[in-house]
Amino acid sequence: MRYDSITEAIGNTPLVRIDPAVHGLRTIDLYAKLEMLNPFGSLKDRAAWNMVRGGLAGAAERGETVVELSSGNTAKALALIAGLHGLPFKSVTNRMRVPEIKDLLLLLGAEIEELPGQTECLDPTNPDDPLTLFHRELTRPGSAHLHTDQYFNVRNTQAHASGTGPEIIADLDGRAPDWFIACVGTAGSSTGVARALRARDPGVSVVGLVGQKSDFIPGIRNADEVQEVGLFDPATYDAIEAVGSDEAIDGMLTLLRRCGLLAGPTGGAAYHGAVRHLRPFDGASAERRTAVFIVCDRVEGYVGYLRRRRPELFGLPPVRNSVATLTDAELGAVARIDAHDARKWIEERRPLVIDLRGPFAYAALHIEGSVNIVDEIFEELLRGGLPFGKGQPILLACPVGEKSVRYAALLTRMGHPDVRSLAGGIVAWRDAGAPLVRE
Repeated sequence: MRYDSITEAIGNTPLVRIDPAVHGLRTIDLYAKLEMLNPFGSLKDRAAWNMVRGGLAGAAERGETVVELSSGNTAKALALIAGLHGLPFKSVTNRMRVPEIKDLLLLLGAEIEELPGQTECLDPTNPDDPLTLFHRELTRPGSAHLHTDQYFNVRNTQAHASGTGPEIIADLDGRAPDWFIACVGTAGSSTGVARALRARDPGVSVVGLVGQKSDFIPGIRNADEVQEVGLFDPATYDAIEAVGSDEAIDGMLTLLRRCGLLAGPTGGAAYHGAVRHLRPFDGASAERRTAVFIVCDRVEGYVGYLRRRRPELFGLPPVRNSVATLTDAELGAVARIDAHDARKWIEERRPLVIDLRGPFAYAALHIEGSVNIVDEIFEELLRGGLPFGKGQPILLACPVGEKSVRYAALLTRMGHPDVRSLAGGIVAWRDAGAPLVRE
């Protein structure tokens, strides 16, 4: 095949059958759609090109900058496409959580602007959310930006409704699969593919996979964050199920070691979620049925993430004192304290207040006298043992009170006698009218 432009190589990715000896399903054929083989390395290549292609000529004439609220594969694809057309690219995010992606974007000449925010998604219900304010600035008439707007742009969905979905049907000899299982990030791929498959067969069952609360799998929204995505419509899915980061990594290892697929954690989550969902249906019908999941991207960009989560995979000592090892009983025993009681406790006991959010969110608004230790750094700190004297009370705070519960449980397990979690987090503190200060 010969192309005049690398963008012509986007799409037409293979559909590969997973050996039943690997997944153990007897009557269901499981296929992986290898979006990792797109030229820029992920399924986001399709959406990026479809969102930006119509505006490139005008943006070049006006000297505009391509901008996206992204810290991952969409930013990477847009940076490459923008550079191909002589345009600058800016990635705006509240947190670059995968250092390899940040380094790659800088290598591609992208500008990165990190802003405070509760999540990587917009929160349209909060008019003061910095990412929401920035979104409004980008989309106002006369803005000097070409904003692709992946969380709300229907061209994101259309890229998969006209490309990914029909390709799956063609590779299955004109049939739609019985099940389509997809991780939900912007919801563009799951929504678009579902639309195409159901146009062929309305009976296709669509399963959306999200991350467990307070967990982090690159490219997947957790159960709370997904509600903030403009393209997300729960009616698209017959079921929405949660996958944990350890399950995603286990699934990824199966694809790597048993299937020869250089899948990243999102592909691993899709595989694990697919097999788990399909098992109860295996053998329920004498007729063979089919299921498809998507391998979104490649593993190489997540080595740092994997090393932190599973150091034993790299010949390093296992993680000590990790939140991943907490039990439901330990989480349930955590002392949670609301904003009113927390203010009284701060006055009476003078606890050390630790804000687990990112530095930009902390700088924007925080509890007076609190110290900022980002959650990943805090977990690294705990691996060496208790970092605080047992006589020092501790109050932990995060955006909505989920991560702080986990770290409070870990500190309690490690022997700290007086640690509490701020119920509802900084959001609940703010909503209660409690004072917040700026750095």
